[in-house]
Amino acid sequence: MDVLIVYPERADAVTGNACSAEQWKEVLLALGHKVELSSSCAGRHAGLLVALNAEKMHPEIEAFSRNNPGSRIVVILTGTDIYPVASDLSLQSMRMADRLVALQGKAVQRIPDALHDKVQVIVQGVKPSRRATTLEMDPGVFNVAVVANLRAVKDPFLAPAALNLLPARSRAYVRHAGFPLDCGSDDRAREESAGNPRYEWLGGLNPAESRDLISQSDMLLVTSRNEGAGRVIGEAITEGTPVIATRVDGITGLVGDDYGGLFPVGDAAGLAALLTRVENEDGFLGELFQSCRKLTPLFAPEEEVQAWKKLIAGLP
Repeated sequence: MDVLIVYPERADAVTGNACSAEQWKEVLLALGHKVELSSSCAGRHAGLLVALNAEKMHPEIEAFSRNNPGSRIVVILTGTDIYPVASDLSLQSMRMADRLVALQGKAVQRIPDALHDKVQVIVQGVKPSRRATTLEMDPGVFNVAVVANLRAVKDPFLAPAALNLLPARSRAYVRHAGFPLDCGSDDRAREESAGNPRYEWLGGLNPAESRDLISQSDMLLVTSRNEGAGRVIGEAITEGTPVIATRVDGITGLVGDDYGGLFPVGDAAGLAALLTRVENEDGFLGELFQSCRKLTPLFAPEEEVQAWKKLIAGLP
């Protein structure tokens, strides 16, 4: 069928929404559909609308529903759609949808019970990267990657705050890739880079460069205050890079509540303690690696393709 994927587009940054939209376009093309990507439904007709972000794309969902009365609508729920609570606009979009896609199992708990029959959980698949590294990583340090745009929900400056609490002997070094989306965040990132010998802001990187950073690092760090289902988690696990992250549903819905590399939201001291443990405790990094390795099948691309095939086949 003809499929229109709409998502919140930013010309000045590479965002998770844009990367996800491109990925789902590939999936649907592989299933034999004709697919168009856009930030708007204006003047467009399709048999199926796939809308990424229930709140931000609500006007487009509403317009499509009005102008394409015989078509179907699938809404993909992002972190801001359901955390900390679903907004009125998000709920309106959910009610208008024929199907809802949650990106990890715990997201279902944030959806009203009356809408549960619409929900299907589809974990984003990740293909292993095959490009040779172009990064120069210092083998004398413990390399930690942060891949997150500079916006408040990602708590982007928790990492340098935690680094300041580490003992002088620590070899931890954080490289942070992310576009400055919040006003003034670029100035703050430059100040942190200049004043903190353990922290370096790389600016915004393209998806291949970000994967390269993850694959060449000893650890991926995720500091989000809320997260829908951090796509970098799957990228790190597929690359064989262990993860430490905040204990939020968007993370634990993927790695599990008992994963050993979790720390409380906003807790710089807790993060510093975890970094110290990872760096110094014999066997702990290996334990995290083994835990992540067991999760690799969760991100199998073929599973994602089959899940979308099932969803489309079940549309009313």
